[in-house]
Amino acid sequence: MTLLQIMPDGDAGDVRLRTSDPEVIAAELRRRGVVFDRWATPESLDASTSTDDLLAEYADRIGELNADGRYKHIDVARIHPDDDDPEWPAKAKGAREKFLSEHRHAEDEVRFFAGGRGCFYLHLNDEVLAVVCEAGDLVSVPAGTLHWFDMGTRPDFVAVRFFEEEDGWVGDFSGNTIGSRFPTLDELLAAA
Repeated sequence: MTLLQIMPDGDAGDVRLRTSDPEVIAAELRRRGVVFDRWATPESLDASTSTDDLLAEYADRIGELNADGRYKHIDVARIHPDDDDPEWPAKAKGAREKFLSEHRHAEDEVRFFAGGRGCFYLHLNDEVLAVVCEAGDLVSVPAGTLHWFDMGTRPDFVAVRFFEEEDGWVGDFSGNTIGSRFPTLDELLAAA
């Protein structure tokens, strides 16, 4: 479920807004300078869809988004549970922990979720916005925005990523432990 939960940055228990209405989510994020959009997701796509086929499926939308040629690097990130791999739990934990700490990027962080889900936590002034994205959701976090990302304890998503520079995904970590004081993706979903 796509979800927006807004809380003051000093009190995760004070939920000021919680909604799964895409129009309300888009409006609230737009008011804060964050782009949120929904793209149709064909039923023919699944975890086995190749990167080339996925990019071809969304070529028109990607072309519209990148009409000015700003994004020089467009790729697909994916992670799926693999219960047959004894290393899977450690790989999943490592992948998740990379982005749980508050950080920022020198360029916009643009992600389109073609499958699965993940949660961006945006630390904007004196509030935190938890934005749970699922298949069909596109979010663009403006450059310099403090945020963190949670893919859950059992990561499962496919996301098209847009970069101006090849190393655009590299984060500048703030050292603030704020992320540890807010509900995880799993906790947000369990509260629904």
